[in-house]
Amino acid sequence: MNYDLTNIPVVYDRGRDHGPEFLELWMNVLASTLGTDRLNTIVDLGCGTGRFSERLAGRFDACVVGIDPSAKMLARAHEKRRLPRVHYQRGSAEAIPLLSGVADVIFMSMSFHHFSDPGAAARECRRVLRPGGTVMVRNGTRDQISSYPYVSFFPQTRPILEDVLPSVAGLRHIFESAGFGCLGSYVITQAIAPDWPAYADKLAAGSDSVLARLADEELTKGIEVIRNHNGRVPIVEPIDVLFFRAERAAA
Repeated sequence: MNYDLTNIPVVYDRGRDHGPEFLELWMNVLASTLGTDRLNTIVDLGCGTGRFSERLAGRFDACVVGIDPSAKMLARAHEKRRLPRVHYQRGSAEAIPLLSGVADVIFMSMSFHHFSDPGAAARECRRVLRPGGTVMVRNGTRDQISSYPYVSFFPQTRPILEDVLPSVAGLRHIFESAGFGCLGSYVITQAIAPDWPAYADKLAAGSDSVLARLADEELTKGIEVIRNHNGRVPIVEPIDVLFFRAERAAA
């Protein structure tokens, strides 16, 4: 999706900001694999509005370079920028605008399925990383579609998700073919709303690129069903996270 042709950048944070505990969960996941809270350079690849960039810089005492192809997304990121160690630059995953071997970590959050050429993106990650550097891929996958909270309310999203999302096996193959070794593959459950009405409000913000493909009538009807769904329970979703280490030069 070309976000610059949509209104999603304006409302993205309203639908995707899940609070400081959510950010800390993912910083802890990254730190547990890296074994350190101090890094030199992190690339936030597909940074969007920068919702992780500042926390990455603060937690790991690092320079963070956020890369995204969307001018609208980066404009929002610049508006929120508070730390001088965070920088944003327009660019694509298939042609990262950085020198070779400059990064310790490449962090990708819900961006991999938007890449036009995943293999080229993986090779670019290998080029930009120093030897032994790490890639963290945080993304939805085909393996988890049945567990995503809105799918049962919007069954027409299932074929869309099957088309756009990678599989875990596919992710591994792409990165291993580009010179990476897989350090681990996990499913992390994250809380995204305190109850169904709050979840409906997040979806109504219009920040989901899959729901944006639905007709307005279908979307409105489904959101109202969610809003009136029984049970005042926290809404959670599973997210796949894979870690890769740069082992050899990309072919």
